[in-house]
Amino acid sequence: MKAAGRTQKILIAAAVFAALCGSAAWLAGTADTSPASPWYSIVPPALAIVLAFLTRNVIRSLGAAIVVGALLGFVPADPMSLDAWGAGARSVFTLVGATATNRSNLLTLSFLPPVFAMVELIIAGGGFRGVMTWLLKRVRTGKSAQLATATMGVACFIDDYASAIISGSMMQPIADRFRVSRAKLAFLVDATAAPIAGLAVVSTWIAYETSLFTGVSQQLGLGKTGYAMFFDALSYRFYCLLMLGFMYAHILLGRDFGPMREAEEQARQGEGDRDPCPVTCDPGHEPRATRRARTALLPLAGLVLFHLTGLWLDGGGPARLTGAALLLSPTYWREVISAASHSSHMLLSAALFGVTIAILCGRRSGSLAWSAVPGCLYRGLRRAALPAVILLLAWSLKSCCDDLGTGRFLTGLLADRILPWCFPPLLFAVACIVSFAIGTSYGTMAILIPTAIPIAYALDGNTYGLTTMISLGAVLDGAIFGDHCSPISDTTILSATATSCDLVLHTRTQLPYSLFVAAVALAFAYTPSAFGLRPLWSLGLAFLTIVAVLLALRRPVQPALEALPQQAS
Repeated sequence: MKAAGRTQKILIAAAVFAALCGSAAWLAGTADTSPASPWYSIVPPALAIVLAFLTRNVIRSLGAAIVVGALLGFVPADPMSLDAWGAGARSVFTLVGATATNRSNLLTLSFLPPVFAMVELIIAGGGFRGVMTWLLKRVRTGKSAQLATATMGVACFIDDYASAIISGSMMQPIADRFRVSRAKLAFLVDATAAPIAGLAVVSTWIAYETSLFTGVSQQLGLGKTGYAMFFDALSYRFYCLLMLGFMYAHILLGRDFGPMREAEEQARQGEGDRDPCPVTCDPGHEPRATRRARTALLPLAGLVLFHLTGLWLDGGGPARLTGAALLLSPTYWREVISAASHSSHMLLSAALFGVTIAILCGRRSGSLAWSAVPGCLYRGLRRAALPAVILLLAWSLKSCCDDLGTGRFLTGLLADRILPWCFPPLLFAVACIVSFAIGTSYGTMAILIPTAIPIAYALDGNTYGLTTMISLGAVLDGAIFGDHCSPISDTTILSATATSCDLVLHTRTQLPYSLFVAAVALAFAYTPSAFGLRPLWSLGLAFLTIVAVLLALRRPVQPALEALPQQAS
């Protein structure tokens, strides 16, 4: 049965790939495309998507796409020549080697190990547990337990993995005590993992996102920094912002629908997968909890403040400051940070500063032994390996597509065939489908940003305009949709594991919520904004639609029961 299903999937993927290539070859004959940008230039990114769908392995998919792309740079001119095949094979190593030794790329990657190490040091020092212990003492009802979970997830903005593991594992006992279903807990944890990390100005995601934007800026000659483009896209991050709004709105209004409603009703009746003897923190350890909370808050605050201060100085903040009131102006900070030209240096310095503060705080509180520090540093380095490899391969694939002229071909093919207002909503839908199929936001961004943004730029009349900026946000948000709700996404699996929720149940109960928010974002945010409606108005319209739908739903049939008796640990 499994073999038949696998064969069927391969046949479907092969048919899709053949259809894409055949359509590109046919349309190339009817369009005014340059000979320097042949139709087969779309093969590498298309192959990466199809293989990622089949194998669920982004690294292998990107690697195969790079090999094929390198061969296509030499072989088509003389397919019977062994020299051409040899040159193509050698160019694989040239592409990857040039990417891996690029000073700017290495500086970007150097930020990842220390920031992951800082998270490991905070966990080992009990910092996040201290924050949770302090927070849980303020929980009195099931609604406040859900709000505490959401707030903890937002506070763990620095990394999506850390957010899922910390929030899920630490909120599980209190959620059980107040009869919040494991499915709801897993959703709240998942909804504040990737969406928050993807939006945060300081996180393990920011280097990845800004580096891809920087590459596009250099490719198109925009003369803008990656941070400047990140801030331009921030106003159009409708899915992430609406997911956060939906999460808080449905908690406060007490409305659930679909399979989640059934799971919540079972939990209120004492059924489901609740632990028989839920355990909470010991109320007598408030001073110790406060001390341990500082081991998390001080390094995080130090990282953020150091980074912002560095960007402020690098972006000419003092010279732009004409009055103290400007320090409270979002526009001022946006202009300053966008003007910073050494953001990678600042990220690295801030991460190293955060590691230092984390070690000092852990030692001062007595919760972190010197012998534990090397292990934390090693785990941070190991966790940074996967995104670093994906990023290197993504950069290499981008270089390969640049050599083949993929962006130029797609631009020439689609510029006269699609209306500008259609492109951002369509791009958001495509990014959602791709990310859900391959289960990774990083891979989706790596594939779509270098190929789709040049098309948006061309639709804008070769200017950096509205269509381009909305498209930047559409790719990032569509990528995060799949990272949030795909059953093969790492954060989806981590959220289910950390909350002891069955993965199938978590996916089944969460998917209607994610699809609902994505549909609202597409219809009431991305489409109106593409027509010219200001992003704040589009966001407000979409959020009001969410609230109206939630108010139209029935209230929970079963009232929440009293909390279970507390058992001290």
